[in-house]
Amino acid sequence: MAEYKLLLPSMGEGVMEATIITWLFNEGDSVKEDDSVVEIATDKVDSDVPTPVSGKIVKILKQKDEVAKVGEAIAILEIEGEGGNTSSEEVKTETPTSAPDAETLKTIEGALNPTATSHVEYSGDLYLSPLVKSIAQQENISETELKTIKGSGLEGRITKEDILAHVANRGNQPQTTQAVSAPAVSAPKSVATTAVATPISVAAGDEIIPMDRMRKIIAENMVKAKHIAPHVTSFIETDVTNVVKWRNKHKDIFEKREGEKLTFMPIFVKAIVKAIQDYPMINVSINGENIIKKKNINIGMATALPDGNLIVPVIKNADQLSLSGLAKAINDLAYRARNKKLRPEDTQGATYTISNVGSFGNLMGTPIIPQPQVAILAIGAIVKKPAVLETKDGDVIAIRQLMFMSHSYDHRVVDGSLGGMFLKHVHDYLQNWDMNTEV
Repeated sequence: MAEYKLLLPSMGEGVMEATIITWLFNEGDSVKEDDSVVEIATDKVDSDVPTPVSGKIVKILKQKDEVAKVGEAIAILEIEGEGGNTSSEEVKTETPTSAPDAETLKTIEGALNPTATSHVEYSGDLYLSPLVKSIAQQENISETELKTIKGSGLEGRITKEDILAHVANRGNQPQTTQAVSAPAVSAPKSVATTAVATPISVAAGDEIIPMDRMRKIIAENMVKAKHIAPHVTSFIETDVTNVVKWRNKHKDIFEKREGEKLTFMPIFVKAIVKAIQDYPMINVSINGENIIKKKNINIGMATALPDGNLIVPVIKNADQLSLSGLAKAINDLAYRARNKKLRPEDTQGATYTISNVGSFGNLMGTPIIPQPQVAILAIGAIVKKPAVLETKDGDVIAIRQLMFMSHSYDHRVVDGSLGGMFLKHVHDYLQNWDMNTEV
């Protein structure tokens, strides 16, 4: 029998540690490959950790509420095979045809050297183990080049053998165009995240409720966001009568055909995407004195959870999705968010965010911009109101479906003209919604 160390896997860019919530198996229990063995919590999302091998849990190294670093052993399993220590990073998906040569060993040694300089950063879209990421950085392999490597690991992930084979054959492959990586986003200068606390008196009968882990994270992030970005908010009222009529016409047909509900959210997201394409300087981040213009349009979707907390899953490459595709992606993310099924990468990489305050019956709101984005749109409740319409025979008063939108933007890079014109374009797309639009 061999001893196998289960390591805390890499969970995407910026996630360096996780807190153990609960073990799903006990010491002495047998587990099968891909079984979820432990629930963990990060500052992004709660998720499960599967085991890449079958075996018996002989020792749990990290107990409930303890913090583990990425790449750190959290449990020891007993697996079939000869004696010796094996870890998550060393499980092979295929047998190498030959022993690594001196150059390959040098590559591994350089990657494991803690003093080695990392030259390349990778987005959260790539799931890389710490060892694979270190080797890729040591060899200056760009994200574009990494995406050309066919992974042989679980769900197509790149293994140590895959990256080493790529390095060994690199000189024999056609030259690929190296993507110029943006400089690492520098941390903002230290700012006070809490004001001087005012003493609070607790009266008889008052209830003291400690913040849970997620609420603490939300509180910290919101205070930091307000300190970092000078917020400006613009408002507009939009006639969405055509949108309401169009949805009423198609929602039953869509649900029968696709097995999915057709909400207003994919329509709002489609309008936002079109406006971003018109004004791409809304789709940026700030890195010191540099502005990083984002290529991808990834829309964050603020989602309220049953416990009262908030999470923002991300619709990746929203500009490449049809209305039907957006509806399915939004329903899937909302369902998994409310049932604690999101993966860490599901909450990473947003370039712009939408918040539907209208779902709570609110007319409008002034949302806080999530860092490192520079803008966020709040959608208010749709309300029937009398409105003045211009006709060829003169002005008339009619009952229309009206909705307020509020656009908060970072005044460091988004001035009132850009922030206002962007909002007006979202308004125009919704108010002039084509009743012949297909879904």
